[in-house]
Amino acid sequence: MHTIVRLVAPLALVALAGCSTMADLPTERVAGASLALANGLPAGTVQILASGDRVTLSAVVTGIAPGMHGFHLHTTGRCTGPDFTSAGGHLNPLANQHGSANPAGSHVGDLPNLEVKSGGTGTLTADLPGTRAQVAEWLFDADGAAVVVHAEADDYRTDPTGNAGGRVACGVLKPA
Repeated sequence: MHTIVRLVAPLALVALAGCSTMADLPTERVAGASLALANGLPAGTVQILASGDRVTLSAVVTGIAPGMHGFHLHTTGRCTGPDFTSAGGHLNPLANQHGSANPAGSHVGDLPNLEVKSGGTGTLTADLPGTRAQVAEWLFDADGAAVVVHAEADDYRTDPTGNAGGRVACGVLKPA
């Protein structure tokens, strides 16, 4: 596992380098997850970082088929393979509909699609809605939360799943 962390840590730094100023850089780690494929092989890491009340998710994945993949926070901190349905539906504490293109709003767990390059690696950085206290409350309720990579791209509108297909990788978020 240490080898995968050494391989993906530089990619995480590259993902965060897109921030425009030093003041934009997250200053504290809130949570993290190790992603795994259905066969148990490591598939990357996810970090939840904060700077004041701004909360950012940063992910680095490996070993996933190239292309666009739906990427979501899910309601339950369980990742039982092979289908990872144990992670429940998308994190939706505000009872919205799915997708940024949906006029009725989006789930808290709706994130941008993750692009995996031809070598099987990809990165994603996205701000999460809500304050740091709200995000912590939503992620660390009695049954926790998980991060899921889906087989297909999210269409940003089909409720409740974004039509993103099966679940190919999953990781349980743990407080830092």
